[in-house]
Parts: sequence; structure tokens; C-alpha cells
Amino acid sequence: MRTRLGWLLAAGALTLAAVTASLAVGTRPIPPATVWDALLHGGATPDALVVRTLRVPRAAVGVTAGAALGLAGAALQAITRNPLADPGILGLSQGASAGVVLAIVSGLAGGFNGYVWYAFGGAIAAACLVYLVALRSRGGATPVKLALAGTALSAMVAGATSVLLTADSATLDQYRFWQVGSLSGRDSGTVTQMLPFLAVGALIVVARARGLDALLLGDETARAQGHRVGLIRVTAALGAALLTAAAVAAAGPVAFVGLAAPHLARRLARGSGGGYGFVLPLSALLGASLLLAADVAGRVVLAPAEVPAGVMTALVGAPVLVALVRRRGVAG
Repeated sequence: MRTRLGWLLAAGALTLAAVTASLAVGTRPIPPATVWDALLHGGATPDALVVRTLRVPRAAVGVTAGAALGLAGAALQAITRNPLADPGILGLSQGASAGVVLAIVSGLAGGFNGYVWYAFGGAIAAACLVYLVALRSRGGATPVKLALAGTALSAMVAGATSVLLTADSATLDQYRFWQVGSLSGRDSGTVTQMLPFLAVGALIVVARARGLDALLLGDETARAQGHRVGLIRVTAALGAALLTAAAVAAAGPVAFVGLAAPHLARRLARGSGGGYGFVLPLSALLGASLLLAADVAGRVVLAPAEVPAGVMTALVGAPVLVALVRRRGVAG
């Protein structure tokens, strides 16, 4: 118990350090002491205005989107019993992205408030299609069939999205700035609009923590313990869809965060004996830290220009994913 509490406190401290770095680092470097003075006491100095009006909303979006992706990835890794799963494994990310493309093409929605409903609809539609395809196959919706159906659907949706984008240059211009995944240009209203989706999705996933622990032991064992396997998978996937939709609508389809954060959290849980009641909050904290760290690194690498956070996570995530796949334990 003390070990688990220690890891949670360490992850919380890491998130706080990442938030401080996000508020201090940029084209206008601001000392951490000045940052905290602006937060606690306000002020009308240029540094204080930059912190409060530009960097606080950006850091808040990074925390909420990173936490949402970490929670969604943890739930999906349990649902599919696949340690390399992320929100793309059931087609959620591609479905949410397709929903945003439809919002742009239709011209009926703009910004987070409009995008999030289309993103949520796309994520839910993708999850339902994947589940139905897997369910109607021989043997039912097993983790392997869910992963295969999700991969196939993602490829199909990505192709359809490309057709829509190449047919309309104006849509492509608007979409490409969102598609790379970035925290810049977000305001406090984005965070406010994200919170209900994050809260409901997190409550659904956390409420299924014991069921997710049971799924990792296998469907038969979970049923023997009195769990309703199908209901657990459906509700946990619904929570993951809510979380993914909110993160994708706010920050774009950021890669790797939903894979790395829960993977690391589960490794720490194995060493401390914790289940998903420990893995889920730890995944949320690690996801927030990882996304903010990527955003800060993107401001430094090519300063004064910025590399979007989604590009940084992809650049760092690719070699790490290769290393994970090559590990004998993951292969087993």
C-alpha cells in the first residue's frame, strides 16, 4: 500500500513539474518563481499576462487530454488483453478523427464545442461496428478479434477520410492544422468543455476497475467470479470512447500517450501488487505528464519555431514501441 501511494505521489509531483515547465518554457522564457507569483497574485506585467492568458489554458488542455488518453488506453489494454493497445486499437481515434472531418466538411461545427460531438459520435460508431463485427464471427468478441476488427476498420476509415480531404482543398487546409495534434491556440473554454466528457468517461472506467482486473485473467475466470464479461467490455469501451473523443477534439489525434502511460503504470503495479484501482489514476497522471513533456520539448527543439506535441510523441514513441515489441516479455 505504501509503495502504491509513493508511486502516485511521485507521478503527481512529475505532473506538477511538467505543468511548471509548460508555464515557464517558450519563446519568452519565464522564471518558475515569476510563474507561481503570477498564478497566486495576478499582476499586469507582460510575464503575468503571458502565463495567465496563453500558457495556463495550454497546460490545462495538456493535463486533461493526456489524462483522458492515459485512462482510455488503460481500459482498452484490459478489454483486449493487449499490452500494446491504445485508443486506436478499436478504431476510436480514427472514428473520432472522421467525425471531426465531417464537422469541417458540413460547416455545421467549429472549434471544440462543435468538434467534440462529431468526434464522440465517430468514436462510438467505430466502437459499435468493431464490436458487432467481432461478435458475429465464430467464437464471439474475443480480444484478438476485437483488435483485428479495429485495425481493419481504422484502415478503412482512414481511406475514406483521405477521400473527403483530397476532394476539398479548403477542408484539407483546415484539417491539417488540427490533425498533427497540438496544444497551442487553445483557450480556457476548451478546458471547461472537456471536463464533463472527462468526468463521465473517467467515472465509467473507474467503476469498472474490478471488472477490468477480472478480464485480464481470461473470460472464463471472470465469469466464474460472477462478472458479466460482455457488459464490462461494452461499458468500459463506452467510457474509453468518451475520453478519446474529448482528447481528440481538443488536441487532435495525439499518438503514443494512450499506449505508453498505461503500459508503464501496469509495470509499476506489478511491482507493488496493485490492480486497476491503482493503474487507472497512475495512467492518468503519467499521460498528463507525457503529453505536457512532449509539448515543452516541441518548443525547445527548433526554437523559436514550435514542433506540435503530436509530432513529438510520434517521433519519440516509434523507437520506444519498437523496443517494447522486441522485449521477450511483451512477445510472450
